Amino acid sequence: MEEKFDPFVAEWFSCVKNPNLNLVEKCLKFAQILEYPDLNVDEYIQKIEEIGKTLKESISDVKNPTYLISILNEHLFENLGFSGDDSDYFDPKNNFLNKVIDKKSGLPITISILYVEIAKFIGLDLKIVGFPSHVLVKYNEEMILDPFYDGRLLDVDDLQDILDNNFDEQLKFQPDFLNEIESEQILVRLARNLKNSYVQSFVYDKALRCVNMVLSIEPESPEDIRDKGILEERLLNSESALKYLNKYLEINPNAEDVDFILELIRSIKTKN
Repeated sequence: MEEKFDPFVAEWFSCVKNPNLNLVEKCLKFAQILEYPDLNVDEYIQKIEEIGKTLKESISDVKNPTYLISILNEHLFENLGFSGDDSDYFDPKNNFLNKVIDKKSGLPITISILYVEIAKFIGLDLKIVGFPSHVLVKYNEEMILDPFYDGRLLDVDDLQDILDNNFDEQLKFQPDFLNEIESEQILVRLARNLKNSYVQSFVYDKALRCVNMVLSIEPESPEDIRDKGILEERLLNSESALKYLNKYLEINPNAEDVDFILELIRSIKTKN
């Protein structure tokens, strides 16, 4: 069965792969493609530059990174009022950088993208870290920061607490959890986050589009193949649902959710 061509997915794929766009531009294009066709990308780049320039004007000649980070945190979180959105975490708007700038709150990943970009204005080269379930930022291996919670400095115990909260104490901290992730991985993670937000809001057609975006970059990702099957089933596309659910079991025959997937396949076949 041939996949239907989706111009949104095609445009996103070419955006992700475009070497002439930086991460912020790609994030804004992501918002423009998916939800905000009238979005003026240059206007939001200008807003970020204004935040960065006012920060630069406020610092002394001290180049100590600890000092610079403290001034960055004060500027972004205290003076301008940015924060992580704890109250409505799964609001799809939290995945779109333009809305995060407008409402001054977002997810760990979107707040971190903004944080790293603003840091460049004062000569701070921060890296985005693909920590499981909660994107972080690092200056070096010792200085791990959480922009979702006002740029606070984290130690190993704090990192384990994040894992315990999100994985029911089933996942132990490993140093490679603090590896930097490249912009393509960041954008894929953003698309997966948005998929989760749409699923929470029962907007399954948009969730499916996000899965298709991820699969355009990572076509053999088992979890996304599974999620495509589940979403196709919710959208009553039985043939496609069976194709992807069966493919998931072929790729991942010992998956923890095998029983659930087999039951779903049985129920689809019974309905048909």
